[in-house]
Amino acid sequence: MIRRLTSICPPRARRPVLVLLLATSLLAMSAFFLLDRFPMVDTLVYRAEGAAVVNGTDLYGFRVTEGNLPATYPPFAALLFVPTTWLPVGLLLAAFFAGNVALLALLVVLSWRFAGLPPRKGLLVAAVAGALWLEPVFQTLFFGQVNLALACLILWDLGRDDRAPGKGIALGIAAGIKLTPAVFIVYLLITGRIRAGLTAAGAFVGSVLLGVFVLPGASVDFFTRRMFETDRVGKVWIIDNQSLQGLVTRVLHVPESGWVWPLAAAVSGGAALWLARRAHRTPGRGDRWGVLITAGTALLVSPISWSHHFVWCVPVIAVLVASGYRRTALAVAVVFTCRSLWLVPHQGDLDLHLPWWQQAFASPYALLTLVLFAAAARQLRTPAPPAALPARHAEHRSAPPEPAGHL
Repeated sequence: MIRRLTSICPPRARRPVLVLLLATSLLAMSAFFLLDRFPMVDTLVYRAEGAAVVNGTDLYGFRVTEGNLPATYPPFAALLFVPTTWLPVGLLLAAFFAGNVALLALLVVLSWRFAGLPPRKGLLVAAVAGALWLEPVFQTLFFGQVNLALACLILWDLGRDDRAPGKGIALGIAAGIKLTPAVFIVYLLITGRIRAGLTAAGAFVGSVLLGVFVLPGASVDFFTRRMFETDRVGKVWIIDNQSLQGLVTRVLHVPESGWVWPLAAAVSGGAALWLARRAHRTPGRGDRWGVLITAGTALLVSPISWSHHFVWCVPVIAVLVASGYRRTALAVAVVFTCRSLWLVPHQGDLDLHLPWWQQAFASPYALLTLVLFAAAARQLRTPAPPAALPARHAEHRSAPPEPAGHL
């Protein structure tokens, strides 16, 4: 779609038009921020975690903001949040907002490179302008989250050559900040990249040991108790939770999924990792689909995956475009932009009483992830499409048609 829009303008006029598009998008987003529409409550939690470290108070005993929110990350993350205490709250929120916009631009560039798309500055500018309005990205800015930083760390690290020195360190650090990226360590190991996997595991263990050294009491508290308290993070059945557990509880109309979710998570997680391993070993596919399937696995099997955790939609769309599935990429972008989950009744406990026909609107990301898994399994049985050619050759070819059997 972006390509068609830019083709309307003369070549000399395209870049100013695209820059204007980005500027307009940034101004609109900044207006939301300046009008105090962005509470950025998670940034305030991070600041409180850093303050607990500085003041020597109980890291997991405080509650802040109107939402009465606690700390939920490992002690290592709290150590990294100490610098947030050095700035006044207003300046900190502005810095987080600007930093997340910059991280989005970096994620788009990394996704572009990871997908093997030809480097075109105009299209990159347009992609950043459009990505700002993807619901997971918007919510990350809205809450002042660290999702974009984690995605950039992981995608940069996994996008490097397997022989690159220190590959896995950034991934291990990401897992130390938030445990779910540890699934990527499993992915490295099951695909035979033992050195990178062990390096990532070592970096993760190092982050844990650093937390134990500086905050021994908080470390014992977290790893023996807090990390198992799902209800501490939030109610698993609300529509904000787009994980498999959120889907199951809403479909069954129960606040606790019992044995159904662990069984579904074990089956789907095992099958997805097997599929990721197969994708990695399929000629012509490279590591792209394996990494994205692993990201989807982490989001699905996690007890809680808030909608803003799905910033991985950015590299998913880029890889779909690069693989020739452009109509599918547009459909995925629409799903992540239309905000259907917020259109269903969700005040109080209405999330638990949705009729069957609203379930798909309430769990779009979990269902889309499962659909993409199934489609990827089907496509991996066929040769790679022509669009998977290296970027330096693909940019001289005309756009290929959508492959048969849309992904």
